[in-house]
Amino acid sequence: MMFTHEDGNPILELDDEQSWELLKATKHGRIVVSVAGEPDIFPVNYVTSGQKIYLRTAPGNKLAQLTINSRVLFETDGILSDEAWSVVLRGTARVLTTSAELEGVEALGLKTWVPTLKDFYVEILPTSVSGRHFLFGEQPEREI
Repeated sequence: MMFTHEDGNPILELDDEQSWELLKATKHGRIVVSVAGEPDIFPVNYVTSGQKIYLRTAPGNKLAQLTINSRVLFETDGILSDEAWSVVLRGTARVLTTSAELEGVEALGLKTWVPTLKDFYVEILPTSVSGRHFLFGEQPEREI
């Protein structure tokens, strides 16, 4: 995906469409959960569908924490030799439970990265998404 930076600005704020294109093209990210004011972050693989994020998980801290407090952050990024980007999504997570929901998400083909049992599917419904694209370079000289 090509990005045009105006006036040589090394930082470009992405619009929702650009952010979602990056989310759709990437399969790894991090989910941030928080319980009693204590944040925790977990690497995950994911898939998008209909401007929602879907991931799989096993019983444990991640599942317990997002069940207690469904408000989450989700972040994904990409780093190349001369550019990088980051997309942050705020939203509400919920464990999918109905047969229809599970059938629908299983059709998306989300596979686990590691050979462990991850029987729970989680959907993240976004409330906001933001992204930035960065061009690498040397720090400029400070004007005196």
